[in-house]
Amino acid sequence: MSLATDPYNLIVCGVGGQGNILIARLIGRILAENGYHLAIGETFGAAQRGGSVFSSLRISKKHAYGPLIPKGGANLIVSLEPLETLRLLSNFGNENVVTLSNTQTAMPVGVLAGRAEYPDVDKLRRAIQELSAKALFTPATDIAVELGAPIVSNIVLLGALLGAKLLPISEEEVKQDMASTFPPSKLELNYQALQRGIETVA
Repeated sequence: MSLATDPYNLIVCGVGGQGNILIARLIGRILAENGYHLAIGETFGAAQRGGSVFSSLRISKKHAYGPLIPKGGANLIVSLEPLETLRLLSNFGNENVVTLSNTQTAMPVGVLAGRAEYPDVDKLRRAIQELSAKALFTPATDIAVELGAPIVSNIVLLGALLGAKLLPISEEEVKQDMASTFPPSKLELNYQALQRGIETVA
């Protein structure tokens, strides 16, 4: 499997505490080991207070690019929070962009503080679909809760990304990286989360 374009611009986003930076770095390590040039940029915002967080990955077989994705230049947006999907689409979307979003919402700080309202979820989903060439949704948080560990929502979403076959990385490569990164006591749970994610779109 090869990239759809070169460079391929990937955004992984969510809010602080959801673990999107972990999966962005995992994807980056695997691609680098597979011979891709890779640049990663991270924007943390008010991460500690549930603010927006995203990682931009620029991937190429030819040469290294700067880490910042040009406005309107995303090929794929992977998001742990649907409003964050829409927010990133407004800056980096285009007629060919593909999105993969968790269906579970996470209320931004402004909503929790009563300064703003969260959009209607059905309207939010329709807006994402209208602004994406292909919009995939997966109940990553719901599956993680079924597994007894909401913290692995990010791994469920990573599994969905594998199942959708949008990147040249394999399930085995992800498991190998996990085995070298996570403590042994956490591996089985994360493997289960990965498999459940794959099954949502495979």
